[in-house]
Amino acid sequence: MNHLGDFWLVYGQAYLLILALMMLLWLVSLALRNTSIVDIFWGPGFLLAAATYFQLADDGYIIRKILVLSLTAIWGLRLGVYLFWRNAGQGEDFRYAKMRQAARGEWWWQSFLKVFLLQGTILWLVSAPLLGAQYRTGANSLNLLDFLGALVWSIGFAFEAIGDWQLARFKKNPKNKGKLLTTGLWYYTRHPNYFGDACVWWGFGLISLAAGSIFPVLGSILMTYVIVRISGVAMLERSLSRSKPGYEAYMTRTSSFWPRPPRGK
Repeated sequence: MNHLGDFWLVYGQAYLLILALMMLLWLVSLALRNTSIVDIFWGPGFLLAAATYFQLADDGYIIRKILVLSLTAIWGLRLGVYLFWRNAGQGEDFRYAKMRQAARGEWWWQSFLKVFLLQGTILWLVSAPLLGAQYRTGANSLNLLDFLGALVWSIGFAFEAIGDWQLARFKKNPKNKGKLLTTGLWYYTRHPNYFGDACVWWGFGLISLAAGSIFPVLGSILMTYVIVRISGVAMLERSLSRSKPGYEAYMTRTSSFWPRPPRGK
């Protein structure tokens, strides 16, 4: 079997595993009547994919494989633990509750197609750089792109983790109820956590390029598109502009994605 065939075999096996776990998670969500549990699985799901690639792509460069698996574990577990802590006792997220209400009695099966199957497929597609970086190539040593990828990943992880911590601390103070967080990283971008998430995946993309795998970087492009145009920035902006007083003024002066000093400052 040629190298490209090996790649698709491993990639396909990971998809089947992700779908099986998504189906199990869907059954749990039906018992709990809470679709939000799918969000908690998002980060650890990538760790599962990376570990699968680590095991099955067994002739990649071991140092790079360990690097990618370690970075994925740090990012994925931190995100999963944070979302579990944030969502504990909060009930179903308003997005899923709204979809459940609109679907009425048919949400039990619609939730599988519209949420679990969709997110599982996106997770699998986005995970391509994790396999590209661990797959057999001629780049059997770390190079400049590996170190650049690790640097971009580190910047992204810092933005995401610090942004989440600053927001959690802000919301914990009862005096801030109904107010906007406009300090710290939130002074420079309205979504430091989403900017950080995109950087993390471009870090993985660069490491995939370092290994000589080019087309898996499409996963980094897809993740950025989803974050900016679909379920991240765009969706949250629509909600916040309607529900948060002063958010439109915040939008006029503060970058939506790329960190920079506010306008007029």
